[in-house]
Formats: sequence, C-alpha cells, structure tokens
Amino acid sequence: MRALSKEADERLLIEAAQRDPALFAELYKRNFHAVYAYVSRRAASREEAEDVTAEVFHQALANLKRFEWRGAPFAAWLMRIASNAMADRWRLQAREGGDPPAEELSDDRMGNVEQRAALFQMVDRLPDDQRRVIVARFVEQKSIREIAQDLKRTEGAIKQLQFRALEKLRASMEGANA
Repeated sequence: MRALSKEADERLLIEAAQRDPALFAELYKRNFHAVYAYVSRRAASREEAEDVTAEVFHQALANLKRFEWRGAPFAAWLMRIASNAMADRWRLQAREGGDPPAEELSDDRMGNVEQRAALFQMVDRLPDDQRRVIVARFVEQKSIREIAQDLKRTEGAIKQLQFRALEKLRASMEGANA
C-alpha cells in the first residue's frame, strides 16, 4: 500500500514539475543521493562526480517536459541520463587521447540501470532507522562505530538494523525477480 502511495506521489510530483519547473527542486532532493552514489562509483574523482551529477540534473530539468510516466521510478530515468553522461565523458577523454575509462562502456552495470533504480526505491521503502543505516553504511561509507555515534545507538543495535534491512532488501529483490 505504501509503495503504491509513493509511486502515485512521485507521479503527481513529476506532473506538477512539468507544469512548474520550480517544483523540480523536490525531485532533485529525493534523488540526489542515489544519482551521486551511482556517478561517484564510476567517476575518476570527486570533482568529476559532482560535475556529472550536476549535469544529470541540468539535463533532467531541461528535458522534463518530454518525460513520460511508464511505471518505472523517476530515478531510472535519471540513472539512464547519468549512464549516458559518463559514457559521453569517457568517449571524449578517449578522443582527446586521455586515459581510457576504468570500466568498459559495455560494462554489464550500464545495462542494469532499471534494476539499480528499483533497488534505490526498495531502500527508500525501508523503515526510517534501517534506511538511515543502509544509506550511511553503503552510500556514505561510514563505519558501524560512526553510525552508532551519529544515531546514538550501540554498535550491536546498528549491526542488527543493518542485518534486518539487508534481509528485507534481499527478500524484496527475490520477489521482484520471481
């Protein structure tokens, strides 16, 4: 039920932003971390990750009126833009005689944008404490100790939250692939 509500909420927000681009800020806020995490794993530096992430949202805003809702999360569209932006950068670097990209353009991960977006959506559906632990641990790459200090919990409690969240994500992924 909550997933349907979130999907409907996202769709309404996209439609509103298509009418009034000032409302795009909420879409940016909801999707920034996922896009940045995706790009930063592929970028050669933090600066490049920041540049590409900015480029992704610039392109998304510029092309928002052409976006058509097809039931996939908005993040899937953003990830496709990010994937194309990284591929364009790698091609430009190769043409300019720079170093070839660390990953081949045909990398299997480039074809799994929709699956990654679905995973980001599943993480977003986790209970607040579990989601915060997963984001801190795997996106922000914090240690269990750092997360425990941030959330004012014991390390054991953080480990338990992480375990439960990963179990829920595994079950959700298996259900989605069935």
